[in-house]
Amino acid sequence: MNRRTFAATAAAAVVPALLSATPAVADSRRHNLPGERADARLQREMLDNLTAELDDAATARLSVPRIFDIGFNWDPPTTPLADIDFIVAYSFGDRAPADGGDPTKVLYEPGPVNEALAATVAQVRARRNVPVYAQWEIASFLTSTYNMSDVTAINPVIVADGTITYLSTFGVAQQVAADRKQLPGGIGTAGVIGFRDHVKRCVETTRLAGMPAAYAPAGFDMPDTYDPQSGQTWTRRRDLYLVHDMSAQWQMLEPQLLAAAYPNG
Repeated sequence: MNRRTFAATAAAAVVPALLSATPAVADSRRHNLPGERADARLQREMLDNLTAELDDAATARLSVPRIFDIGFNWDPPTTPLADIDFIVAYSFGDRAPADGGDPTKVLYEPGPVNEALAATVAQVRARRNVPVYAQWEIASFLTSTYNMSDVTAINPVIVADGTITYLSTFGVAQQVAADRKQLPGGIGTAGVIGFRDHVKRCVETTRLAGMPAAYAPAGFDMPDTYDPQSGQTWTRRRDLYLVHDMSAQWQMLEPQLLAAAYPNG
């Protein structure tokens, strides 16, 4: 993902609901009371420690909810399946081209993780017949394996000389938003499908791209098995991917906070 481009673009596309210090906590916290108490206790301990470390209680109070959300909350906000108007499915962990060749001009293979994501889309679609927008890796399985109709594939950009530019998560979301904005009934509510450790950020990115009503569909488990043969090194192991995802979440949050603090620049 092109983080620099994303951060610059996201600053101009901030959704007001995401401008709080804890953009995901409010609607994605666990609803069981013991869990909520444990979360509150942890945040109190974090506040005490960070206040002592920074010698700055005010900054610690602002920082702890952000650290907690990004480091300790991996659950996406969800909505009942009946509320979903369309599905957006984001890929995860392609494999290098099977027959070799220049990877800048030969498409990567979708790989087993995207096959599992396609299976999840199929499960959701079996219970809610709505349009699907899917990155090409997932869309390839939806059409070939499931013979699914009403699927819009979001493809990489291929220029005249054959060079392939793969879209970022934000780039994919932008394309879907542009398509949905043309509809008479408006954008509607997005049901977001993504890898288990990626899906929360997928929801946040979907919202930032101009689709504020975006949620994971309630009651569905997302694929969570990493592919050690992924062509994207950061998606081969969970411990490495979590660092990558937390870094991306911080880079998403920064322009939001700056825009809220200094709306006139």
